[in-house]
Amino acid sequence: MTKAPTKTAAPAGKTIDKPKEGSKPNALQQPLKPSSELAAIVGGGTMPRGEVVSKVWEYIKSHKLQNPKDGREILADDKLKKVFGQDKVTMFEMNKLLAKHLK
Repeated sequence: MTKAPTKTAAPAGKTIDKPKEGSKPNALQQPLKPSSELAAIVGGGTMPRGEVVSKVWEYIKSHKLQNPKDGREILADDKLKKVFGQDKVTMFEMNKLLAKHLK
């Protein structure tokens, strides 16, 4: 009887590889420009969607904006309210709301 190979998690902070020259970047690698509201949180300039999401999570954690009773819920401060348009969102809704601020 053979044992199935075990999967290992990617190391924290791993950067997303850039696509090879001549290949089309996937959705997470596509450089996007954040709106002015989102740029106030993640910084200006173009960046891949994955990097934007990582920077938003850094902001949420550093400002302790996760609901202590339900870690899936994000309690928006003034900056995040401008991006989300509401006082609280789930982490699953967050990506959909961020997409509206990326072009």
